[in-house]
Amino acid sequence: MNPSELARVAGAMVAKGKGILAADESSGTIKKRFDSIRLESTEEHRRTYREMLFTAPAAAESVSGVILYDETIRQKAKDGTPFPQYLTRQGIIPGIKVDLGAKPLAGFPGETITEGLDGLRERLIEYRTLGARFAKWRAVIDIGEGIPTAFAIEANAHALARYAALCQENDIVPIVEPEVLMDGVHSIDRCAEVSERVLERVFEQLFEHRILLEGMVLKPNMVISGKKAANRAPPQTVAEATVRVLKRHVPPAVPGIAFLSGGQSPAEATLHLSLINQLGPLPWSITFSYGRALQDEALKAWGGAAANFTAGQKEFARRAKLTALATTGRYASDMESKAA
Repeated sequence: MNPSELARVAGAMVAKGKGILAADESSGTIKKRFDSIRLESTEEHRRTYREMLFTAPAAAESVSGVILYDETIRQKAKDGTPFPQYLTRQGIIPGIKVDLGAKPLAGFPGETITEGLDGLRERLIEYRTLGARFAKWRAVIDIGEGIPTAFAIEANAHALARYAALCQENDIVPIVEPEVLMDGVHSIDRCAEVSERVLERVFEQLFEHRILLEGMVLKPNMVISGKKAANRAPPQTVAEATVRVLKRHVPPAVPGIAFLSGGQSPAEATLHLSLINQLGPLPWSITFSYGRALQDEALKAWGGAAANFTAGQKEFARRAKLTALATTGRYASDMESKAA
């Protein structure tokens, strides 16, 4: 393990004024996205779509890193350049999703455990040779009647820490992603309670596994009401609750927090991020690692048509620029209509 290199890469991933594009959708997820624009999910369509995002003019001004999927890290741009090489030349750090998805946790109805630890050391060695300098592992915690249980939280925290240890062993920065889902009817207070329990156990496990905190990035949920809650908390309350929970449970040695969007609309995710940054100074860099919230508008503008390739890039660049502004607290909702 090279501590200084891990810390350097982690710091670059969460540099102010930039954030991470999550382009690591599984084959099933990207098919659902393409279904929404009535486009068949072929390998070439997926490659073209990712190239549209990666080659968008000025993308490197707003994007510090890209999380790739196993298929994508092996693909090339039209000029024959492997995607990881292309991104690196633009000053964008290539990363890779390494978990194999959340599967039902036996004996615990309604809860999941993320799989993918078997053979992970060997996969990380290969991914590093392909150009990956960071990785991502997502644990999924749902809120419902009687869940999450302490066991499910502990099992997922332990898996996250084992993954992080294997990453750092191979000089790959781990993004540690414990996501408390915003599905359901729960209140913001319930989300805060569960998020605190999850972060507490995650960092206890990271400590026990001897993780170099300076060489990792945390990717948590925001503390937010459930999508189906009767009275959803307003944006300022979300920002304040999120900062309160993070201050209680995230050590200042962690260089940065890159929030997931978790099903928020692009404008909602951007506003919340900006309001959180306005509550600074904070002990960590606060940025984003968004998937849908960065891509949705670009996907619709492109629509799978070659003639709309540039239009899709323009929409991606626009959203990335607005979201990057939010990392410095300078985004405001009225910018949505003004941004070019």
